[in-house]
This record gives sequence, C-alpha cells and structure tokens, in this order.
Amino acid sequence: MTLSDDKITQTTYALLKGLMDKGMIVLKEDDSLLRREIKRTIISELKIGEDIDVEVRKKLQSYTKKLIEGSPEWEIMYRKLFEEEDSKKGRR
Repeated sequence: MTLSDDKITQTTYALLKGLMDKGMIVLKEDDSLLRREIKRTIISELKIGEDIDVEVRKKLQSYTKKLIEGSPEWEIMYRKLFEEEDSKKGRR
C-alpha cells in the first residue's frame, strides 16, 4: 500500500504531537529536523515493505501449482512468505 506525501506528512505531525503530548519527548530546538527524520524513516519502511511484496509475489508466481490471488491458499502462503522475508530484513 502506498501513502501519498501529504498522508506521510500528516502522520509525521500526528506522531510527533502525540509523543510531545504524552511527555515522551521534549524538544529543545525546532522540530523540523525531527519531522524530516520521522518522514524519512516512514518512507524507508514503506519501501522495504513494497520490495518484500514484489519478492513474495515473484515466489508465488514461480510455484508449479498456480495459486489464485485472493484465494485462502494464496493468502496463507503470501502471509507466510512475507513474514519470512520481513524477518530476513530484520524487521521482526
């Protein structure tokens, strides 16, 4: 799933505001540097997820037994392979 730049920016502001409201962080300077870093991290994580999705779909297409996308069997295999790839990338 791809998020628009506006949605990522909105999420960044909401995340930073939530952290500040709960007293989890206290900013000593302008928050723009922190917002940029949060946004960069979100974009990076989304890219990794998209890359994993491409790898998993390639694996599923290479199976001798063709699975129909959206079928229960396809969904189970997709989830399993996605989790394996996600784990290989050190995200789980």
